[in-house]
Amino acid sequence: MNKDSLLLYAITDSGCIGGRDFFEEAEKALKGGVTILQLREKDIDTEELTQKAKKLKAVCQKYSVPLIVNDNVQAAINSGADGVHVGADDMDVSEIRRLAGNDFIIGATAKTLEQALAAEKQGADYLGCGALFTSSTKKNAKPMKLETLKEITSTVHIPVVAIGGLSFDNIDIIKDSGVSGAAVVSAIFAQEDVKNSAEIIKEKIGEIMNVPETV
Repeated sequence: MNKDSLLLYAITDSGCIGGRDFFEEAEKALKGGVTILQLREKDIDTEELTQKAKKLKAVCQKYSVPLIVNDNVQAAINSGADGVHVGADDMDVSEIRRLAGNDFIIGATAKTLEQALAAEKQGADYLGCGALFTSSTKKNAKPMKLETLKEITSTVHIPVVAIGGLSFDNIDIIKDSGVSGAAVVSAIFAQEDVKNSAEIIKEKIGEIMNVPETV
């Protein structure tokens, strides 16, 4: 897992996109500089998700951006996606690794240091940690203190992505936190100009983290 790929981690949300074309909006985000894209669809079955992931994978390949599928391991494998992201209550990372092999990217949600260490030990490639703020997509997400995030990043040896209600206005919170990037949903996909929104938030993250503009 190249940690540079985690700089701007965009997570799709059909509710945010509304009546606009899903794949066109996803491509706009990619054009805007998204470095990794997660397909998150909670309300469709495995077959439909697999087909959607296959189509989105083709779009991501045009921009050399990895595609991650949220939660559904079978759809991720069947679609040829680059990886899957799972929560603490989903399939164990070690079992996913056995099924999918070593080249498959596995991300895991960690809300505590104990969860982070367990996911790393099982073979996760990166961690998603939060929620730093409340968000419209996960209203019941338990807030994570910044101190906990810093404790995780300073302890584990795999990259960490900050997540949870992050936007252009509050993303400065990740400064000096040790994360490799930020995951956003509505900050990109709920905006009228998806491409421009991705561009400006990526630029800001780069400034906060002192990342060269070529990344």
